[in-house]
Amino acid sequence: MAKHLTGKDIDAFVTLIDSWEGKLTWETLCDEGAKIVGLRPTRQTLNSHAKIKDAYLARKGQIKAGAVFSKRPASLNIAGQRIRRLEGENNRLKAENDRLLERFVRWQYNAYKHGMSKEALEASLPFVNRDSSEKRRP
Repeated sequence: MAKHLTGKDIDAFVTLIDSWEGKLTWETLCDEGAKIVGLRPTRQTLNSHAKIKDAYLARKGQIKAGAVFSKRPASLNIAGQRIRRLEGENNRLKAENDRLLERFVRWQYNAYKHGMSKEALEASLPFVNRDSSEKRRP
């Protein structure tokens, strides 16, 4: 049976992808991921999670662009791995931020188009009286 991924598993896969070296395919990612989460997830399971899919596509783009990593002594090699992982994470987060900004601009336009004022959009959330719902239970 396919492995259902938790939030921790998803973050582990994203970190794995961010630090990936060499050819990246869904199958090799599933194989390496099995070492992390225990059971081997399917390609469809990984592809169904947006964070993993976005990280995968971003890393594939970096590899396709010809990111070349040089050989280094062991101590610098560890630092190099960390830098590559952080650069991959940074690129992924920049892409995610761009998507969120695009969504915000779309929401902003639609709010304007439907006649919503800035004051209505910035109004505070209504107060929720949680005590009253607790008292109604028998």
